[in-house]
Amino acid sequence: MADLIPIDDPNDPRVAAYRDIKERDLVGRQGLFIAEGETVLRAFVRDAPQRVASLLIDGKRAGKLADLFDALPDGVPVYGVGQAVLDAIAGFHLHRGVLAVGAKPEPLAADALLARAGQTAVVLVLMGIANHDNLGGIFRNAAAFGVDGVILDGDCCDPFYRKAIRVSSGATLSVPTAWLAPGEDVVALLERHGFQGLALSPAADETLARLIPPARSAVLLGAEGPGLSAAVMARVRTVGIPMAGGFDSLNVATTSGIVLHHLRFAGT
Repeated sequence: MADLIPIDDPNDPRVAAYRDIKERDLVGRQGLFIAEGETVLRAFVRDAPQRVASLLIDGKRAGKLADLFDALPDGVPVYGVGQAVLDAIAGFHLHRGVLAVGAKPEPLAADALLARAGQTAVVLVLMGIANHDNLGGIFRNAAAFGVDGVILDGDCCDPFYRKAIRVSSGATLSVPTAWLAPGEDVVALLERHGFQGLALSPAADETLARLIPPARSAVLLGAEGPGLSAAVMARVRTVGIPMAGGFDSLNVATTSGIVLHHLRFAGT
């Protein structure tokens, strides 16, 4: 098990990356991110141990986390603190008592992600998803249903933001993720790689329940309210989810779960 390095001073430079978490959330961490909570940390160490830079934990939790420490690469420091010191470092009461600093992966181009997908594949294309709860929920669904990758446009929020990571249960740290280049034509990109674009619309003539999943599917999702642009919708296949009581829309994360379940399990 990794040796616990005691920290008694909130200003100790060894834990500077953890200081004033909420303020640093806003200004960024120059290629680093904070993972918070035991569930997220276990997912992080399982899926990307090479990107774990350090851990900061309430020392009273050390025994419960012994197996996780054993899975860390050699040399990753684990700092142990009391609750009062932990709160002083973080700048707020941190009841989960477990933090990690990680390194973001190198940015991946959307073209590269699509090129490496198999002959049968499902990807998500997110456009303008600026709410961290929704983004985290979508990534959690992506992991649950074995999505081959998520592509984000420049108007999406950061999947490595602490809240997005937490809501996703760590899925943003493991699901292959790529970014569209500024001005890149996503529909043309999908067509070039043989992906059928699918957009959800209450005005669609085709219902999701009747959709036979294409071999290569790309589910396009836009922000709640404005949704996808009319220009994009006009160039992809639209499908609808019938609803009761006059409702015509769902939360975007909920929608992603329904669609992905259908694409993965229709006909099984």
